[in-house]
Formats: sequence, structure tokens, C-alpha cells
Amino acid sequence: MVLKDKKVAIVGGGPGGLTLARLLQLKGVDVKVYERDVHAEIRHQGSTLDLHEESGLEALRRANLMTQFKTNHRPNAGRFVILDKNGNILLDEHALGDDYEETRPEIDRQALRTILLQSLNPDTIVWDSHFVAMEPKGEGWLLHFKNQTAYADFVVAADGANSKIRPYITAIKPIYSDITIIEGNVYNAAKNAPKMWELTNNGAGSVMILGDNQSLSMNTKADGTLSFYSGNKFPENWVAESGIDFKDKKAVEVWFKEQFGSWHPMYQELLASDEVSIVPRPMYHFPFDQTWETLPNLTMLGDAAHRMPPYAGEGVNMAMQDAFELAECLTSSEFDDITDAVSKYELNMQKRASEVTQDTLQNTQIIHSDDAIEKMLAMLSGE
Repeated sequence: MVLKDKKVAIVGGGPGGLTLARLLQLKGVDVKVYERDVHAEIRHQGSTLDLHEESGLEALRRANLMTQFKTNHRPNAGRFVILDKNGNILLDEHALGDDYEETRPEIDRQALRTILLQSLNPDTIVWDSHFVAMEPKGEGWLLHFKNQTAYADFVVAADGANSKIRPYITAIKPIYSDITIIEGNVYNAAKNAPKMWELTNNGAGSVMILGDNQSLSMNTKADGTLSFYSGNKFPENWVAESGIDFKDKKAVEVWFKEQFGSWHPMYQELLASDEVSIVPRPMYHFPFDQTWETLPNLTMLGDAAHRMPPYAGEGVNMAMQDAFELAECLTSSEFDDITDAVSKYELNMQKRASEVTQDTLQNTQIIHSDDAIEKMLAMLSGE
């Protein structure tokens, strides 16, 4: 095994980084995960995730964590309701009853993170590790965090879409997708957005509303939070140039009423409560043909390697597939050195990421097209 007697540092404690840590530990690798969060409960990350058979679920099978997943997943939370801007329900998978086939089971991001954290050896996670920089030292790297330094023979960047480690590997920049998402969370949604909560089958499903080349999607968490995402075709610098203070809910509400003013009034309920948080997110992707020279002591996975819009549900699944493919290469007896192992992983990952990115961008265009509803319904029906 090319990692024998090597110290591995994974920077970033999201699903991809934690999955990799679990798989490496099962093979006896000395691994630490450096995570900027102060502790495991500091924030409840993201919303519900749908895990795919060949990627996210396969990673959990290899990690021997399917029992824990089945205990914590949310049955039927992946059922879709599609509406038009006028509030007409065009598709309701809840009406399918027992005929609905759950092929992509859902789990809250926080629940998945907890499962992975609990699977690791004690003291694997080094909390409150805010990465600043790193420098070569011997055959490895000296990593500098705000409050400490650490040495590793091999480093994996799992630090997300705005990775600070990616530039040590490649100078390739992301490309704007022409879509900016305004992400919101309505807390205690059954009380604060009851009509929208009802549309999600009272917290047990997902909703997508399409019209005017815009999208509005919603899903829920087990704690009663409703997450929503408005997708709009805006210039790349729109967030900075719009003049909107996105920390001011009232200012965002004014924008939302104007932007979606011709839509059914019930959608305004999303911003009617004071128990709402808002984050603007311009959507980027990397070039389809990106490659880089393989390094003997550094690689990356997940959004650090292949960020993309969320309109295919591939982000977490890609990261978890990266993790099990990288772990397999690094712990295989097939390779004579780390460079060969990492090269095999990176070439496969780059090819797979290129294909998924193209599919995701095609979905993104469909969802924000003139005939989005017709195309979406056809896609879900398998036409």
C-alpha cells in the first residue's frame, strides 16, 4: 500500500472528506481531518440530500454504514411536486402511493455528517482548524492553520467550492453558469410558512415551481426547517451590483416581491416571517476539459475539484464517489508509488466530472428555459 507509514491530512470535514477518512481508517491508514468548525454541533449544514445508488450509497456500503443510513434516512422525502407560477399542481408524486419507487433515498446533511463522524476513530477530527496556507516540507507539506501548524506526507483538499488548497494544484478558474441562487431557510416552517409547508407534504417531499425562466425549489429538514432556492438568470456580478443588503430580510423581501410579482401570492409567504435566513450564491462550474499535472503528495475531491450548480443532485454524490475511488487507489497493491495511484484517481475523476457537469448544465438550462415545465415533466416521466 502506497500510504504505508504515511501521515494523511484531509482538509475539510464535509461528506466527501469524512467518507475518505472512514475508508482509509478501515485500511489502517494514519489520517487526520482538519475542520474549521469549532465543534460538531456548531451549525446544522444544508438541507436534505438524495443519495444515488452508484455513488453516495455505494460509498456508504464500502464504509459499512448502510445500517446507520437506513436508520436515519427520510423515507419518501424525495417525492416531487411540480407547480407553475400560478400555483397549479402539474405533478404530485405523493399521489402515487405504493407505486412510487424510491431510487434516491433522502437524508438530512447533518444526519449524514453525524453518521460519518461517529464512524471515525477518536481524535480523528481536529476542530477549529481554519486553513491559512501550506508549504513544502521534505516529501510532504507543513499546513498552517490560524491557531496551529501540522505536518502531513499526503494532503487531500476537501474544503469545498471556494477551496484555498486548489490553487496549489491548478490555476484553472471556475466559469459562471449564468444562474444565481438566493438560498433561504424558513425556521419552524409549519407555523411561519404553512402553505409552503403543506406543499412539501408537511415536510415529507420536495417542490419545484417553474415559470418566466425562473425557478423556485423547496425541500425540508427533519427539524421543521424549509429550505428554498430561487434560480435566476443574472449577470455574474449581480449580487455585488444589485445594491441589495442580503443580510437585511426586508430588503430581500422587497426584491422577491418585485422579481416574483406576477407569481401566485402564496409564494410570498417564504419571506413573510422574521425567522428566515438568506444567502446569495452565484453558481459556477469548472471547464469540461480541465486537467492538471498529478502531484505526489496532494490531490482534491468534491467541490474543490468539480463544483457545479445543484440542479442534478450530484454534488454530495460526486464527492462521496471521489472518496471511495481515491481510497481504493491509495490502498491498492496495484500501484508502485503514490503518484501513479493519484494519477489513476484523477484521470477517472476528471472524466466523470466532465460528463456530470455537462448533464447538470443541461438540466440547469432546461429548468430556466421558456418551456421548462414541459421539458421537466417529460424528463421525470422518462420521455
